[in-house]
This record gives sequence, structure tokens and C-alpha cells, in this order.
Amino acid sequence: MLPLMVKEFAVIKTGGKQYKVSTGDKIMIEKLSDAQKVGDKVVFDKVLLVDNGKDTTIGTPYIKDAKVEAKITEIAKRDKIVVIHYKQKSRYFKKNGHKQPYFEVEISSIK
Repeated sequence: MLPLMVKEFAVIKTGGKQYKVSTGDKIMIEKLSDAQKVGDKVVFDKVLLVDNGKDTTIGTPYIKDAKVEAKITEIAKRDKIVVIHYKQKSRYFKKNGHKQPYFEVEISSIK
């Protein structure tokens, strides 16, 4: 049998969430700031785990000197979420909508 090709991956933390990423992956993350534009490079320094197929490094809580570099490919808003508050028999009805902004980033390297 042929050995399985293990792809290098890392676990990063951004926007209060954790993401498992590999080189070439596109992920949707929380919006970072208004100053960022499409095409800008982003560096994630809160790396929790790195696995290159042979060695696994686990941070306590983060790995020192580890970085994941990415490029912003899209800035948009997610689909609208409709929030309804309703109380029967009291004529109380409130309807709200919300669109969460996000960045789509493409992972370029794991260091």
C-alpha cells in the first residue's frame, strides 16, 4: 500500500473562533478592521497547533514564533438573519434583521 500523503495544517485563533487551516484553503473569518482591503496580506500570530506530517507542535496556549500568512480575497456580508420577538395576546411584535460582515482569506503559508 502507498503511504498516505499528510498535508501540513495549523490551528489558528481569530475573532474568538478557532480554524483548522492548510496552505491554499479559503476560510471565512470575522471582519478584522475597516482599514483592510481586498488583496492585503494578513498575519495570524495566535497559532495553537502546527502539524507538518512528521512532528506536531502544541502551544501553551500559543506557539512562539509561529505565523500563518493569508491574503484577503473578499470582503462581504453574510446572509440576513431575521430576529423576531413575539408575545401572544399582547400585541407585541418586533422584527429585526442583521447581516454579519466577514473576510474571506486564502492561506498562503504556514511558518
